[in-house]
Amino acid sequence: MRSELSFNPGVELRNAQLELHHFQVRLAIASGIVLFLFLLLGVRLFYLQVVKHEQLRTLAEANRISIVPVVPNRGIIVDRNGVVLANNYSAYTLEIRPARAGNLESLIDELATLVEITPRDRRRFKRLLEESKSIGSLPIRTRLSEEEIARFAANRYRFPGVEINARLFRHYPQGELFSHVVGHIGRVNQRELEQLEADGLYANYRGTDYIGKTGLEHNYERYLHGTTGVEEVEVDSGGRPVRTLSRTPPVSGNNLALNLDARLQEVAYQAFGERRGALVAIEPATGGVLAFVSKPGFDPNLFVDGIDPQNWDDLNSSPDRPMVNRALAGTYPPGSTFKPYMALAALAYGKRTPQQTISDPGYFNFGGRLFRDSKPGGYGVVDMYKSIVVSSDTYYYMLANDLGIDAISRFMARFGFGARAGIDIAGEAAGVLPSQEWKMRRFGQKWFAGETISVGIGQGYNAYTPLQLAAAVATIANDGVMFRPHIVNYVEDIRTHERTLIEPKPLRTLDLNPEHIAFIKEAMVGVNQEGTGARAFAGAGYASAGKTGTAQVIGIKQGEKYVESRVQERHRDHALFIAYAPAEQPRIALAVVVENSGFGARYAAPVARKVLDYYLLGKLPGPEKRGKDDHE
Repeated sequence: MRSELSFNPGVELRNAQLELHHFQVRLAIASGIVLFLFLLLGVRLFYLQVVKHEQLRTLAEANRISIVPVVPNRGIIVDRNGVVLANNYSAYTLEIRPARAGNLESLIDELATLVEITPRDRRRFKRLLEESKSIGSLPIRTRLSEEEIARFAANRYRFPGVEINARLFRHYPQGELFSHVVGHIGRVNQRELEQLEADGLYANYRGTDYIGKTGLEHNYERYLHGTTGVEEVEVDSGGRPVRTLSRTPPVSGNNLALNLDARLQEVAYQAFGERRGALVAIEPATGGVLAFVSKPGFDPNLFVDGIDPQNWDDLNSSPDRPMVNRALAGTYPPGSTFKPYMALAALAYGKRTPQQTISDPGYFNFGGRLFRDSKPGGYGVVDMYKSIVVSSDTYYYMLANDLGIDAISRFMARFGFGARAGIDIAGEAAGVLPSQEWKMRRFGQKWFAGETISVGIGQGYNAYTPLQLAAAVATIANDGVMFRPHIVNYVEDIRTHERTLIEPKPLRTLDLNPEHIAFIKEAMVGVNQEGTGARAFAGAGYASAGKTGTAQVIGIKQGEKYVESRVQERHRDHALFIAYAPAEQPRIALAVVVENSGFGARYAAPVARKVLDYYLLGKLPGPEKRGKDDHE
């Protein structure tokens, strides 16, 4: 029993030595690995601390310091008397960064428990999301109340990607009254960003969400925008600002002062009542635009935050087409307002003298086709003066046939018909001044002599803008000197208050016999004293010159009589009127188009009377008066 449990010291010694050896080997390997790792760490530290020192220092500073663009105040726009047409206000906006927000629908639903988010807000946000994919944050609510700001601030940790920002907003206090001329701003889209980069302006728009889209806001963008400033802000690890290290302040945009008169604009706009149309009033001696009306308009404030789809659809689907700038882009047959220019062409080309007469039986027979006058039975013996005063169609049918279409076209081009006037807002239509060459280019067809006849009374292919009509009558009022129409009077530097005047720019001086112009002006005065405009201007405290016009919208078959009540409203004739006053020393010239309303004397001339009464006498409009026998 004892021998079985005996201790063998030799065996035990040999095992201990082996284990010690193994331990020493493992220790050496571990030490080598540790030394190697320390060596790698040292090399890495050397690389980071010495080799990459400057680069990493810059990155660290960039993480600590945020460069924040400071958006400048946009310049304000005022009328000639200082009435504000566009200004700015500051408000807090709740914004979402879609890239960090996760599920947008559920996020917006949660936000709606803290702040009011209307269906309109949701629709607008959806539209902005579709159109502005490159923009970092998009507004879901604007103009937050202090209570809403406090509620969100207390729950901000629940909403990653959502923040409150103080923003400047554009405001148009006159609403639709100046919607087409002042225009509006809107959020910068991708196409505009690319254009800014191509123009070398992208840096100045960092942090800017808005840009001029239409009207003066668009055309004078480089003056109104200003210069973006920069702030160096120290931030914590969460990206929250701690303190401002340095600041280069922004420079506000320059202000625009217009030639427009806000009160005159309002009088003109209201004079249309519920009817559609346009009016342009110009100062003949300078080309300054005094009123620029397109009725109906729209509320430009809808576009500032991003218009929602419902309002957008309503504006675009309306049969009244409120988004169309009728004064600038609407083209209309001039009707009988064309006749003074036709008479002037006859004098210039020697085709008529003022005393030469024709017999007006109420129609003109051309190749067996009867071109009828507006007055059955005609006006009897008619000379040039009477042809303008009573508006004899037959006189101008004959005259057009004698002149020929190309002679008419060459002469009318001198007054700017069929060409852009060069006004300082975009979107101007050129209109149509017909000629043989124009028809061949447009339709690939030759001109027929019978087509010239209706051109003589401002019908046929004739189509001009109210702006062109106003510029042409201003040229007559100014004895043949034509100025480029311009809306802006001067640009004011916000820092120095220095004013840069938009100098009146004569486009041309027409080579016309002064006696011929004087005769046409005398006949146009006769229109408002004894002719088709006499009823509208009865009792006026000033002498004025004018010409009524009625333009067909759809043709009437030969032998048929136009009966307004039997024609669909939007197919009825347009009413037109051109005028200037005072007759002896014109201070204002204007053109009026009232769509689908009938005779110019009955509907357009009273609009002009109200505008002239206010501008010349300070008289506000009274009740409208019309006579049943008004024509042209």
